[in-house]
Amino acid sequence: MPELLADIETLVRKESPSSDEVAVAESADLVAALGARVLGVEPERIGPHLRWRLGDGPSRVVLVGHHDTVWPIGSLATHPFSVRDGVLRGPGCFDMKTGVVMALHAVAALADRTGVTVLVTGDEELGSPSSRELVEESATGCAAAFVLEAAAGTSVKTVRKGVSLYEVRAIGKAAHAGLEPELGVSAAIEVAHQLLAVAALSSPEVGTTVTPTLTQAGTTTNTVAAAGSFFVDVRVTSLAEQQRIDERMHELTPVVPGATLEVLGGPNRPPLPSSASSALFARAQRLGAELGLDPITGVEVGGASDGNFTAGVGTPTLDGLGACGGGAHADHEHVLVEHIPGRTALLVALVDEVLRETV
Repeated sequence: MPELLADIETLVRKESPSSDEVAVAESADLVAALGARVLGVEPERIGPHLRWRLGDGPSRVVLVGHHDTVWPIGSLATHPFSVRDGVLRGPGCFDMKTGVVMALHAVAALADRTGVTVLVTGDEELGSPSSRELVEESATGCAAAFVLEAAAGTSVKTVRKGVSLYEVRAIGKAAHAGLEPELGVSAAIEVAHQLLAVAALSSPEVGTTVTPTLTQAGTTTNTVAAAGSFFVDVRVTSLAEQQRIDERMHELTPVVPGATLEVLGGPNRPPLPSSASSALFARAQRLGAELGLDPITGVEVGGASDGNFTAGVGTPTLDGLGACGGGAHADHEHVLVEHIPGRTALLVALVDEVLRETV
């Protein structure tokens, strides 16, 4: 535990907001050095992403994590690293630098690491734009993917919704709002119509949410808005629903005479269904009981991770195997230290058993 906690502190004290390329590159250097020390092997470096392929032959198990965070530079000043009364705090400690350290130490504890891949990416919080193919490639053909994203409290994540992201742009025509508004074409009114149409695509009975988010239109208070736009966050439990929403989004048509529409975006991550996690979840419950841990529980969550990609290529996937605690992306982000040893031991047991069964 002293070494684990020291390594967590090292990573947390290196701020790594996803959009800061210099900070993420420096963080990757730090993770690479830490992993090389713990595993005794230098990683393959792909931009801000790090991959350790251990032993000879094909990969049979992949462990997935990320070292970027949502916290801007300077967050350590207001959210300093600390461990008090069994609670570890600091920006990115829960999501998910503790999980990265757990993955490295778990693999180091294996008697035989042959067939294990450890992948730590640097852009997950942005939606994995440059690492998606790397995640999918690393997981393809593996018997199991274990994702070290933080637990939901103390529960592993057995289902994640798929994600689609859109931007809807409306183009109108500017005019003076007082002198000749009739000569204008209001993009603001068009946006209002489309906001209602898009929100109506939600289907709560099957778990589909379609949520308009950031919205803007116009330039000044006395001008008919010539342009407007809004973003849309879509969460679905099935590929069929993801396809339905995508088709409906791209079928949107203008309502205001003279206005035009442009719809950008589409599916970002496929769903992680229970069918991808059920066998590994049952295995985790059994091994957890054998290790004397509290019962391992599972939960369905709306948030997505790189586990959606590993499941999307057909690899059995269990997510949320990292830190127990709470407050991801929030001021109260924290890790419950007491769970780190047991959950790391569980990860060791899971990887070891899968490796032995797939020799």
